[in-house]
Amino acid sequence: MAIFRIILVVLCMFTATPLFASDVLMDAGRAATIDFILEQAILRGQIAGGIVVIGNRHGILYSSSHGRTSSAQDAPPVNERTLFDIASLTKVFATAPAIMKLLEDGRITLMDPLNRWFPEFEDTGREEITILNLLTHTSGLDDIAVPADAPLAAVIRSATSQKQWRLPGSRFRYADINFILLGELVQRVSGLPLDRFCREQLYAPLGMTDTQFLPAREDAARIAATVGQAGEQLIGVVQDVNARRLGGVAGHAGLFSNASDLSRFVAMIMNSGHYHLGRIFSDRVVAQMTAPYFYSNGTVVRGLGWDIYSPYSAPRGSSFSEMSFGHTGYSGTSIWIDTERDLFVLLLTIRLDYRDIRQFNRLRSTISSIAVSVFAEPRNAADLSDLAATP
Repeated sequence: MAIFRIILVVLCMFTATPLFASDVLMDAGRAATIDFILEQAILRGQIAGGIVVIGNRHGILYSSSHGRTSSAQDAPPVNERTLFDIASLTKVFATAPAIMKLLEDGRITLMDPLNRWFPEFEDTGREEITILNLLTHTSGLDDIAVPADAPLAAVIRSATSQKQWRLPGSRFRYADINFILLGELVQRVSGLPLDRFCREQLYAPLGMTDTQFLPAREDAARIAATVGQAGEQLIGVVQDVNARRLGGVAGHAGLFSNASDLSRFVAMIMNSGHYHLGRIFSDRVVAQMTAPYFYSNGTVVRGLGWDIYSPYSAPRGSSFSEMSFGHTGYSGTSIWIDTERDLFVLLLTIRLDYRDIRQFNRLRSTISSIAVSVFAEPRNAADLSDLAATP
């Protein structure tokens, strides 16, 4: 089978007829090209394993998993139920949707100043920071190393006293502190901690039974490993140090999930808040969450939590539409969604190489570009061979 895949890619490089692209690549090639890229990433030591899921508003079109849940030779193979530390995807699969749920219920507005919910911001000169600023990373705040002692209080104290603070809306700077504050905001408004709010308001209605902060010990056998700061292997413990110090439940990181659950959530977003016979959000709220906000003279475009176009947009590849949206996670995860082309690409990996960021972003970009080419807008074989050779 492996030989067949390599032969198929080689054939792509020398065959440039549309007939070959449609007849062969749409059948056998759709698996071979993406499988080949994942296998090469494993051979290079870039990842220990991973899964790619491609789907649309109706469901999953294609899924491919390769490798193991850690670098250990006896680790279990990756599958659609493998639990991943999804890192910053927590922002768009937990915190931002929780905020939008509160917005839909009329309990907050995007223009609420932080001091409405955080009295600690009174008389600090930062009263003009709004929920919208936090969601779009335009609060003017910078990240900090969260201390182990009274971590949340330290985050709030830093947010109210940073000397290099910029006026809200004057710059885009991606910073976890924005979503740490949003995670706390969910609790202050709803009276429920972020993990419980998400479980009750989002995950249970969608049947996302595996998605959780602080995964249960009995799930350890199917949790993908991450690499800690000292090179140690972490299983079931959030990789992000600041999230760990905040108790494992934080607005910026800490969520564990799998391909099956996350695909349900994405289908709901692509169906404007509907999922099967139920409704999680109104059409208006989903449209508001994914509408573009332009910053830095139009060079950065963000949604509410979601990335649209910025230095972090590698998973959009070369063929997604202008208003497609997604996010990345440091642990080796990413999602990109295109409602115009009716396509999404979910990538979950066990990342081993954290130094070569450019190479990992090329992996994300290449998989997305091939997915669009094959499942949304078929090209000729020569086009696909170029994409397959990119990594």
